[in-house]
Amino acid sequence: MTNWSTMKVLVTGGSQGIGLGIAEGFAQAGAAVAISARSASSLQDAAQRLREHGHQVEAIVANVSDRTSCTRMAAEAERALGGLDVLCANAGIYPERLLGDLDDADLATIFATNVAGTIFSVQACRRALCDSGRGRVVVTSSITGPITGYAGLGHYGASKAAQLGFVRTAALELAGDAITINAVLPGSIRTEGLNGLGEDAIAKMAACIPQRRLGTPADIAFAARYFASEESSFVTGQTLVVDGGQTLPELPQGL
Repeated sequence: MTNWSTMKVLVTGGSQGIGLGIAEGFAQAGAAVAISARSASSLQDAAQRLREHGHQVEAIVANVSDRTSCTRMAAEAERALGGLDVLCANAGIYPERLLGDLDDADLATIFATNVAGTIFSVQACRRALCDSGRGRVVVTSSITGPITGYAGLGHYGASKAAQLGFVRTAALELAGDAITINAVLPGSIRTEGLNGLGEDAIAKMAACIPQRRLGTPADIAFAARYFASEESSFVTGQTLVVDGGQTLPELPQGL
């Protein structure tokens, strides 16, 4: 069984949304957690929220699209936590842009964060994860791209599919270091990013899901904790869809 009280976890993009939910899930289990994000103010707010519940949380300002920043992030996390057992490579962006409007800057920005940022984070944390003797990497991908498409998110979908190509190859290279790497593919998750849509729009989203609800960040945290656990030690290079059955219907329900 996993002894979470001895675990040290770094969550990138941990100041809000799914990332904050993942960090909270590990902290609730008893792990020591470090969260990173680009915004110092939102990062401190998130860390304070977790500390108010008695959790040990470190906050590290970092930009995963910059290799040097990732190297510093990994070193700070290892120093603050006294080691590193788990990297949750969660940081990502999802600006909408229709195909006809996509320009070079749009593509460069999203791939720098979602793809290069994932790779840089893994590279930066590899030595510490190897030293752990049971290192785990959990990548937050998406159903969008690997399984489904969404108008206006072609570049995002491409970046999320690219993450899975990296996960499968990295699993081969990291196996010799006793490090596993797997990916969680969230469906529609209720985060603060959806608040501006209004309840009617959110209800329509939920109606497309067989479970008739949006997922929560906690749902993704449970999946991440499985991949980080001792129970998943023989699982690597795999994906887990967490979408309430959203991708299952052959036709829209109700026809």
